[in-house]
Amino acid sequence: MEFLNWGGGEPLNVKKWAGGGGSKPDTLTTGAGIPVGDKLNIMTVGPRGPLLVQDVVFTDEMAHFDRERIPERVVHAKGAVFEHIGKRTPIAIRFSSVAGESGSADTVRDPRGFAMKFYTEEGNWDLVGNNTPIFFIRDAMLFPSFIHSQKRNPQTHLKDPDMVWDFWSLRPESLHQVSFLFSDRGIPDGHRFMNGYGSHAFKLINANGRAVYCKFHAKTDQGIKNLSVEEAGKLAASDPDYGLRDLYNAIANGNYPSWSFYIQVMTFEQAENFPYNPFDLTKVWPHKDYPLIPVGKLVLNRNPVNYFAEVEQLAFDPSNMPSGIEPSPDKMLQGRLFSYPDTHRHRLGPNYLQLPVNCPFRARVANYQRDGPMCLSDNQGGAPNYYPNSFTGPEDHQHFKESRSSVSADVQRFNSANEDNVTQVRNFYTKVLKEEERERLCENIAGHLKDAQLFIQRKAVKNFTDVHPDYGARVQALLDKYNAEGGKQDVIRTYTQVTSELAAKERSNL
Repeated sequence: MEFLNWGGGEPLNVKKWAGGGGSKPDTLTTGAGIPVGDKLNIMTVGPRGPLLVQDVVFTDEMAHFDRERIPERVVHAKGAVFEHIGKRTPIAIRFSSVAGESGSADTVRDPRGFAMKFYTEEGNWDLVGNNTPIFFIRDAMLFPSFIHSQKRNPQTHLKDPDMVWDFWSLRPESLHQVSFLFSDRGIPDGHRFMNGYGSHAFKLINANGRAVYCKFHAKTDQGIKNLSVEEAGKLAASDPDYGLRDLYNAIANGNYPSWSFYIQVMTFEQAENFPYNPFDLTKVWPHKDYPLIPVGKLVLNRNPVNYFAEVEQLAFDPSNMPSGIEPSPDKMLQGRLFSYPDTHRHRLGPNYLQLPVNCPFRARVANYQRDGPMCLSDNQGGAPNYYPNSFTGPEDHQHFKESRSSVSADVQRFNSANEDNVTQVRNFYTKVLKEEERERLCENIAGHLKDAQLFIQRKAVKNFTDVHPDYGARVQALLDKYNAEGGKQDVIRTYTQVTSELAAKERSNL
């Protein structure tokens, strides 16, 4: 069987791709045509080391991805949070969907963005997280492809289960997040009834220069509430803006939603002896070993006055970290440090930090950046625009230098695909979920996976079986039922056939 080459030209033989000889696929290149040796792993100093600027394969991929589309936003509000006991800090929060587009229903099964901007006296701190403590992938090189697989088919412009499940089945590290997504928590009952997580590991440095790793958690004080598949479907038809409306009305009526803010702490010594990579975004730190420590509260007490000014122009950047907070070697976080500000400079312009909603208004900005489109300030007058200089202007201070760390390892693209992808998922399936929750999880997965081709179904079921035989068996039994009812044949359809069938199915639903 053959897939039509997505870029046009001669068809590609799927069976030969699987290792059967014959013609080979083209060599993968960068946008400049330079052959790529490894497009699955970013270049780091050692397996757990930081990302290198010299990784031009990653920057070629990510910089192009940053300019492909504008991320949609859903809502934001402002409130107060922590630094020391009694300290109040203004914040902005944006809740969003990941795969959903502007105008899509709030009740679809999708991870939710939970991004927090703290306007501190030492500049803005952006904690850009989700409503899950984990993510689908652990290496930032894969992020553009992951998002592409969740978006629309480039030919039909329709959502494509083949794309979704093909990627997930080929990257078993996604099992933890996929299991979370298709569980009851995959459809929160609005924004007020879900948790938020910084997800990544960060460094915290105290006044004495001692550093520890930490993770941030925002636990909803309203309690966790989720929608059933049936309830979500009805709301998608009757009130697609259900989550937005619920949050806006609650704040407008003075029923201010709040979240208790916690951290987990891990010493460097504990990280060295941890049984797996503590910076792996597809895994959690067990609470029994690293308990939650309360540090403050988030309260949303104001709705935006103007959506465009305060939401659409709101830009979050995980590289915005005041003194005392630093990144860990988490490969996904390392990639986001580049990707987010790069996206904002493309989407909003190089002076996006001068926009009122992004401006660090509690700190005095003093630097040597000048000019650029849409400069909203006096452009720092006639002060020197270079550093060092012999006149006057801001100077750096040793007090604010980053903490010192030692890295000594080989520089290469380390493959993390085969790190333990199942243990925590097995614990989630067998110990966290109750029996009725396991039933709903498998039903939700099979109800979505049934629309993918059989060979993709088999790969996905194998991954679920690797987690636990019962997991795979339940999903397979449900798929067998769906496939029998639909008369599904065990063939690999051409790319053209797949897209034509998707278009026909969409027309039949009109």
